[in-house]
Amino acid sequence: MILTVSVKDDLHARVVQHTAFCRGYRDFHIAECDQISGRQSLSWSSHGDAPNAILTAEGFSVPLSDVSLVWWRRTMARQQAWDNAVDDHQRRLVNTESRGAFGGIFAASYQGQWISLPEATSRAADKIFQLTVAREAGFRVPRTIVSQSRADVIEFARRVGRVIVKPMVGVPGPLMFTEYVDDPATIPEESFIACPAMYQEYIPGRRHVRLNCFGAEMYAALIETDNLDSRTDLNVPISRWAVPEDVARQVAAVLRKLNLRMGIIDIKLTPQGEPVWLEVNPQGQFLFLQPLLDEPLADYFLDFLLSCDKEV
Repeated sequence: MILTVSVKDDLHARVVQHTAFCRGYRDFHIAECDQISGRQSLSWSSHGDAPNAILTAEGFSVPLSDVSLVWWRRTMARQQAWDNAVDDHQRRLVNTESRGAFGGIFAASYQGQWISLPEATSRAADKIFQLTVAREAGFRVPRTIVSQSRADVIEFARRVGRVIVKPMVGVPGPLMFTEYVDDPATIPEESFIACPAMYQEYIPGRRHVRLNCFGAEMYAALIETDNLDSRTDLNVPISRWAVPEDVARQVAAVLRKLNLRMGIIDIKLTPQGEPVWLEVNPQGQFLFLQPLLDEPLADYFLDFLLSCDKEV
C-alpha cells in the first residue's frame, strides 16, 4: 500500500493516484495533513490497545502497519478548519498539536519505505546546506552570502556585479520569486535587518534546466527565457534536455549526500554552456512539464514509487 502525505486537493497527489487507479493499482491513498482538525483523523497507542491509524482523504482509516511506502510530499500546512479562527493562540495551538501528533505517529509506528525520509527532506530543503553539498559534488554554484547587513550586501554587489535575492524558506501563500537587487545602496537599512536573506551573483544566460530525478531516472526540460525565474512565464520555448553523463553523476552525488530518493533540481546554463547549480526542491513540482514536453511524467513517477514499494 502506498500512502501519500500532502494537502487537500494537491494536484500531484491526485494525478499520480489517478494514474495508479487507471493502471489497476488501487492501494494508493492520500492523507491530507491540513485536514486533521475538525474530525477524528488519527489514533495511536503506546501499548497497542488502540489502532495506530491515519484517516485518508477517501475516508478510510488506514493502519500504518498496512502501509509499505510513504510519499512524504507536503507536510507543513496549516489546519484549514482553524485557519480563520479569531484567537491566534488557539489557531497556533491547533496547528502545532496537529503537526506534532501527525509526525510523531509516523516516527513511532511506521516501518516501511519513505520518499524521502522526513528528516532528510527537511534538511535538504536548507538552501545553505544544499549549496555546500552541490559545490562539494563538483557543481559550480553562484557566489552567495546570507546576511542582514546592508554594508555587506553593498560590498558583495561591488565584488560580483549584478545581485539577486531569494527567500531562505518562504511562507505559505503567494509564491515569492527571485528578484534583482540592482542597487542595494538605495534600500533602507531596516529592510536588511528585518530578517536574513540569500544574496547571489547573477548568472547570465537564458537557458534554464528543470531536472526531475526519480531514483536513478532523470527527465529534464530546457526552458529558454529572459526572465530571472523560469516559473513566471511558461509561454516560451520548452524542450526535452538530454542530461549529460557528468551532470547526472553530480546530481546523483548531491542527492546521495542529501539522502534523497527524488529531487527536482534547477540548473542554469551560462552562455558558454556551463551548468550552474541553483537549488533542489526535495518535493518539487514536475507535472506542469508533462503537457509541455508531451512526456508521461506521472507514469514515470508512479513507476518509481512502485519500484520503491517492492524494495525490502
